[in-house]
Amino acid sequence: MKIKINILLTLLFTFFCLGTLQAQEKAFPKKGEGVEVFLKRHNRVGSSYQKKFIELNKKKLGKGNTLRMGVKYTLPPLQGKEAAVASSKKRPNYEPLFGKELAAYKVNSSELKGACFYLVCGHGGPDPGAIGKIGSTKLHEDEYAYDIVLRLARNLMMKGAKVHIIIQDAQDGIRNEKYLKNSKRETCMGKPIPFNQVRRLQQRCNQINSLFKQDRYAYKRAIFVHIDSRNKGHRTDVFFYHQEKNSESKHLAKTMKSTFAQKYKKYQPGRGFSGTVDGRNLYVLRHTTPASLFVELGNIQNSSDQQRLILNNNRQALANWLCDGFITDYNRYKKKTR
Repeated sequence: MKIKINILLTLLFTFFCLGTLQAQEKAFPKKGEGVEVFLKRHNRVGSSYQKKFIELNKKKLGKGNTLRMGVKYTLPPLQGKEAAVASSKKRPNYEPLFGKELAAYKVNSSELKGACFYLVCGHGGPDPGAIGKIGSTKLHEDEYAYDIVLRLARNLMMKGAKVHIIIQDAQDGIRNEKYLKNSKRETCMGKPIPFNQVRRLQQRCNQINSLFKQDRYAYKRAIFVHIDSRNKGHRTDVFFYHQEKNSESKHLAKTMKSTFAQKYKKYQPGRGFSGTVDGRNLYVLRHTTPASLFVELGNIQNSSDQQRLILNNNRQALANWLCDGFITDYNRYKKKTR
């Protein structure tokens, strides 16, 4: 009996070790990459990852711990929040990007079941976008756009949609503070965001188009969320741009405008809504495959528009209304294709 137990324990240990070895990620470096950049590309940032990487690959590295082309290196295991983000795909109704308190969510309806969305906040990484001021405090476009995108993503997921958050920050989560601290941590789904503007825009378009090919959904839509910068005295309502030669994109933009006009009529009667819809030859609209919408949430320099951004209830309202617009457009699409 004792011998059988020992054999069983040995087999279990062997299977455990094999599973651990199989779970180790490996990758080839790109031309010109050093250890730091190589690891950053795989969402492993910091000296602890670099130290562990060198320990794991000591015999494969060149002089001065340089990387050799054509050599496959073992990546150190993800830790902490990075590990949580990586494992989120295995845990249903859980998205660590939303932050610890809001990571878990309930799917409370099937209104958007069968719909797929690609959500992009403007700028990020080395580019903060437009910068406004309230006193001596700076408001960075990418931080506020990102917070609204996260809120929108959560809303869409709770309605049963498939959602890809293209620009990500593993630490921020959904925040309720008025003044959101700026960082350069944002990545394009784990990949460092280039400093060059064209490369930066092309990276997110490529990411969307790659996912678009893989996703098996009839209704697929992309949204780019930005905040405009104009003269301080210029107050603006939310306005929308669509792809010039895409009827679905144009219809989505008009639906969003109509949705916002209805919301203003209900919650701020008498104020009116002056948001606009236009076709624009913007880079991301030209180079993105799915029907896409480009949204400007207001003027980051204007004191009235700033209230739309800094108050967390207003940021949530923007996310709610964008979600409602998508629901209306999706219902129209389903009737059309029956």
